[in-house]
Amino acid sequence: MRSKTQFITQAALIAAIYVVLVYIFKPISFSYIQVRIAEALTVLPYFTPAAIPGVTIGCLLANLLTGADILDIIFGTGATLIGAVGSYMVRKRKFLVPLPPILANSIIIPWVLRYAYALTLPIPFMMLTVGVGEIISCGVLGMILLFVLNKYKDTIFKYYF
Repeated sequence: MRSKTQFITQAALIAAIYVVLVYIFKPISFSYIQVRIAEALTVLPYFTPAAIPGVTIGCLLANLLTGADILDIIFGTGATLIGAVGSYMVRKRKFLVPLPPILANSIIIPWVLRYAYALTLPIPFMMLTVGVGEIISCGVLGMILLFVLNKYKDTIFKYYF
C-alpha cells in the first residue's frame, strides 16, 4: 500500500511541477522555436517509473490549460510519453537518458506544428529548431537535474534504489 501511494504521489507532484513550469515559461514553451523547460523532467524516469505518468499527465494538462490544438494535445502528449518511456528503458546508461525525449519531440512536434498550427516552414528546419530546444531542456537542463537529484536519490526515491 505504501509504495502504491508513494507512486501516485510522486506522479502527481511531477505532473504539477510540469504544469507550473509550462505556465512560468509559456512564452518559450510553444512554436517552432521552443525551449519547453518542463521537458527537463523527462529524465526523472531514471529515478522512478512514477515519472512516466507524471510527465505525461503534466504535459496533457499543460496543453489543455494553455489552449493547445487537439492535435498538439494528443501528439504532443504522446511525444512526451514516448520520451519518458524511452528514458526509463535506457536508465542503466545515465548519459543516454535525455536522448529519447529529444528524438521523440524532434520527430513528432514539427508535424504537429504543421498540421495543428499551419506553420509552413520546412519540416526539417522545424525538426532542427525543436531539436535544439529539446537539447537545451532535456540534454542540458535535464542532465543538470539528474546529477543534482542523484545526490539525494536514496532519500527522495528510496523505494526504487
